[in-house]
Amino acid sequence: MSDVQTPRLRHRKLDLKTGRVDLSHGSGGRAMAQLIGEIFQEAFANEWLAQGNDQATFAAPAHAGGRMVMTTDGYVVSPLFFPGGNIGSLAVHGTINDVAMGGARPVALSASFIIEEGFPLADLKRIADTMGAAAREAGVPIVTGDTKVVERGKADGVFISTAGIGVVADGVELSGDRARPGDVVIVSGSMGDHGVAIMSSRENLTFATAILSDSAALHGLTAAMIEAAAPHLRLMRDPTRGGLAATLNEIAHQSKVGIRLEEDAIPIKPEVHAACEFLGLDPLNVANEGKLIAVVAREGAAAVLAAMKAHPLGVDAAIVGEVVADDQFFVQMTTSFGGGRIVDWLSGEQLPRIC
Repeated sequence: MSDVQTPRLRHRKLDLKTGRVDLSHGSGGRAMAQLIGEIFQEAFANEWLAQGNDQATFAAPAHAGGRMVMTTDGYVVSPLFFPGGNIGSLAVHGTINDVAMGGARPVALSASFIIEEGFPLADLKRIADTMGAAAREAGVPIVTGDTKVVERGKADGVFISTAGIGVVADGVELSGDRARPGDVVIVSGSMGDHGVAIMSSRENLTFATAILSDSAALHGLTAAMIEAAAPHLRLMRDPTRGGLAATLNEIAHQSKVGIRLEEDAIPIKPEVHAACEFLGLDPLNVANEGKLIAVVAREGAAAVLAAMKAHPLGVDAAIVGEVVADDQFFVQMTTSFGGGRIVDWLSGEQLPRIC
């Protein structure tokens, strides 16, 4: 987690109840080694991190074959703690999902922390513990990382940058430019949960039913989909910033096609729909962190949908539209009232800092 190995510490442990991060925790000296040892190494404990090197060396997965996949991401969510998770679990889930959307099996993660001077050690430990638990539950270890501390006012508590690597098997070819007219569009579950959870927490709003972030690692679901019908899968995407609308517009432009949606087919929880109406948001523009979109050749759609519904993270999966020929690359939707409208990109930032 730093440019130095962690020495044996002979002084008292960190005060994890009332202590705060100070600039010495990023200085490269004993205080930094203590912060890393007592918070990050304990939270992320695994054989690679324990080596204390500036990098992790590990064997390629046995019988992996195929190609390597790599992604990188940064997390600046506000607030840091929200219903259903925090910035730590979000960083693990989001990075795993970016790897999984390429059809890959995630293998390892790295994590880099930028921490503001004065940040409570108790909150840092809570984030690290949640992050470590999420990585262990997913079976994808955090094998290396880095820690920096900046002066007060130069960051908003803590920012996390991650990288993830994985292996995609031979015969799995997923890309945003592979959608074809006649293909089916499937979503894995309800839209908008994460963004509404963040906004309600940020604004101290309460609703009759608690709205939780959907943050989750999706590699188990994607593996089941690939096993069921890999040759028929065109692409997978996780609709994070910009939500379903932005992601489908990206796909339409990459593949140079149009997409037609059915409003009544799109799963949105009643409480999320009500919250969006109250906040003046369109749920199709609201971020998700535990859902995916799949574009599938029509002949494989039934098999993919059945595999999704058999998985705990895909029980509410639904076919929501189809790919059509369109030289303008529009995403259009047939509304509940039988009319139609364009589902366009956001012209501005609807929900800043949701991931």
